[in-house]
Amino acid sequence: MTETTRQADGAGETAQAGKPGLITQVISSKGLAVGAVGLFGATVIGVSTVAPAYTFTISLGPAAAEVGTQAPAVILLGFIPMLLVALGYRELNKVMPDSGTTFTWATRAFGPWIGWMASWGLVIATVLVLSNLAAVAVDFLFLLISQITGNPAIADLTFNPFINVAVCLLFMVGAAYLSFRDMKESKVFQVVLVGFQVAVLVLFAALAIGKALEGGVNSIPFDANWLNPFTVGSLSAVVAGLSVSIFIFWGWDVTLTMNEETIDPERTPGRAATLTVIVVGGLYLLLAFALIMFAGVGEGEGGLLNEDVVENVFFGLADSIMGPWAFLISLAVLVSSAASLQSTIIGPARTLLAMGHYKALPAKFDAVHPTHKTPVFAIIVSVAVAGGFYAVMRFVSENVLWDTILTLGMMICFYYGLTAFACVWFFRKQWFDSVSAFLTRFLAPLLGGIILLALFVMTLSDSLDPTYGSGENIAGVGIVGILGIAILVLGVIIMAIMAVRQPEFFRGRILPVGAPVSAKESIR
Repeated sequence: MTETTRQADGAGETAQAGKPGLITQVISSKGLAVGAVGLFGATVIGVSTVAPAYTFTISLGPAAAEVGTQAPAVILLGFIPMLLVALGYRELNKVMPDSGTTFTWATRAFGPWIGWMASWGLVIATVLVLSNLAAVAVDFLFLLISQITGNPAIADLTFNPFINVAVCLLFMVGAAYLSFRDMKESKVFQVVLVGFQVAVLVLFAALAIGKALEGGVNSIPFDANWLNPFTVGSLSAVVAGLSVSIFIFWGWDVTLTMNEETIDPERTPGRAATLTVIVVGGLYLLLAFALIMFAGVGEGEGGLLNEDVVENVFFGLADSIMGPWAFLISLAVLVSSAASLQSTIIGPARTLLAMGHYKALPAKFDAVHPTHKTPVFAIIVSVAVAGGFYAVMRFVSENVLWDTILTLGMMICFYYGLTAFACVWFFRKQWFDSVSAFLTRFLAPLLGGIILLALFVMTLSDSLDPTYGSGENIAGVGIVGILGIAILVLGVIIMAIMAVRQPEFFRGRILPVGAPVSAKESIR
């Protein structure tokens, strides 16, 4: 076995001796802080971006409404494609640890046009969801103050659009400032907030299980069958459950966008992504078991499907489970939203940095602060777009805001699915090099990609129905479907403009298409 080196238009690849078939892309430095985050810190930031307290409180009710006590099975079902795709991400990161992740990998696999559009799905989803996270943080801030002071009127301040937008923008500015500071400071901030959030959620689950075992009005005994996904009754329920699960797990891939800033970038980000999915999945299952045992799935007072509980299960059940300490749940959701707001900026900012670095966007995006080693211009653009979008939509129509958030699920499936297929195609010469290669570089990402892109197509089709989402429509076509298609068309337009202004990338000269050689081809 000998070491071989291949050069292609400035993008080098090295086959390492002793590691058959492992081709490591030599990434040119973007100026980010190398070695700033380890496995623990990356996993913490991954959990923060997923925001378990925020996502679970608004997701368990709708999931239970679809499948009843089989909600844990739905969570488990949604966990599967996420884990399959995460394995594909891990394999791509081993050979190409690049902050561009989806952008870089899809470009190397399928070419610049598909790579650009895949990254558009990532950027638009994460930038626009920033507005939603900030809005939730505002709601829970006023609610928390109301609970502490005993003054219900304070909670109503969030409905004043001027106050709401002003405080929302302050949250965004604060998150942007923390993201602008170096990664080590962000890591410390996230460790504290995520640690508190997880501790409160575990305490909440433990108290709920304890009260359920004591026997309550709505309590039901634990049944292992709740974990059996084959008992979910219909395909529509499965699709609805997967949609919920995609939303509650989304965000783990932020660990990969930090790969140039991690210790051991070839292995740490992939391991952190897998750990994030496992930790969050375990926490969701614990909470689902606890709340179903405590509240049941009835519509009566205190039941999980009661109108005062189903849309926000933590607040609906906090008083009966935690008593005078119920405000801790409000604080946990506030912390979850605020922490995720800051960590979510990491993903699009680093993707935009990579796109600027490889000349797929204007050169201004390829700017890193000389002291803090963070992509300052990309951060400013991400937060400015999110803030402007929220300010306009909050005054125009709250339904439009929420319908726009619904379209993000389609974007998530779109770019996750394309990245999974990029893994399969990029490693096409290595599928049969070993059992491990077959499972992690072919079978797992292939199945994950098929599931997610099928869900993308079904959701897009459903969203064209005029009754989908808020029920708003234009000429009988659902507004959610229109927004989803409009976002993709806007991406195509911007891509076409960039292809005219900066053609070098789109001609394949910056990131040439190429697959690693197989183990057999590595032997001379």
